[in-house]
Amino acid sequence: MVSDLAQWIVEAVYYFGYPGVAFLMMLSNLQLIPSQLVLPLAGYLVGEERFSFPLVLMASTAGAVAGALILYAPGYWLGEERLRRFIKRFGRFVFVGESDLDKASQWFDRHGGEAVLISRLVPGVGNLMSVPAGIEQMSVWRFVVYTALGNGLWNSGLIGVGWALGVQWPLVKQYAPIIEYAVLAAIAGGILWFLWRRWKAYR
Repeated sequence: MVSDLAQWIVEAVYYFGYPGVAFLMMLSNLQLIPSQLVLPLAGYLVGEERFSFPLVLMASTAGAVAGALILYAPGYWLGEERLRRFIKRFGRFVFVGESDLDKASQWFDRHGGEAVLISRLVPGVGNLMSVPAGIEQMSVWRFVVYTALGNGLWNSGLIGVGWALGVQWPLVKQYAPIIEYAVLAAIAGGILWFLWRRWKAYR
């Protein structure tokens, strides 16, 4: 099943180019396909000079933001009570349960709007952070900026992995969980290094 999905992703990216990457990343943010199968391929094509890194990063981030807005809208327009009723009834068809919503809501309550920015670094929360952001009616522009920044970091990491792997990028489908945590660790390390430098300069 993973091989069939990977082949479909390859065909979509090769045939549609940047719009294909954007569309696939929208599906990824809706939790329908894994970004670990999309972005390393795009990174490989960057290494082959068929794609431009800035353009593929822009396309993938735009698609991710579009998917996040699709999740944001039901929370904003329906509110928590009606949304929970919907999830109880239809959640199994979209692979979302009340426990997933509870986890995302707890993170949003704890960290506020910044949770949208860092949610990509939190396994098990990720894209669903858009839902409590909508429920709490977070400013749309602030939501879009935070989503773009968080997904931009994530996307650039996975594109870089594909670029580095070169023709071996299909290995990603075998080692996706390991690569995911490696990218998370790299991004988190970069953020900590930046904060340490700022603190050192301040001292």
